Amino acid sequence: MPSYKKVIWHHDYPDQPVLLYSETGDDGYETRKVDLYRDGRQDYADESTSIGTTFLGQEPEPPLEEIAADAAFTLFVIDADEFEAVWRSALRSHRPQMSSDEVHG
Repeated sequence: MPSYKKVIWHHDYPDQPVLLYSETGDDGYETRKVDLYRDGRQDYADESTSIGTTFLGQEPEPPLEEIAADAAFTLFVIDADEFEAVWRSALRSHRPQMSSDEVHG
């Protein structure tokens, strides 16, 4: 059964995400993730897609206790519904937008 987490990353790097959402399988490997940036950008990755600079980790995720012990991170365990809402938002943010001419034909 997958597990879900949200991690706030406390840093001053303008080109790095500040919110990290991930779905992790029973084997400890990420299966989907969403990175949110200060400028509102939402990048995502799953087993077949990587958008922006977001990609799935090549190693199993560290234990939750290890993440929580790092002062650079604030960890929240979340439920599937919260993750799915963020995932859908990230997917929508990368869909091509229709122009008003296309909408009104």
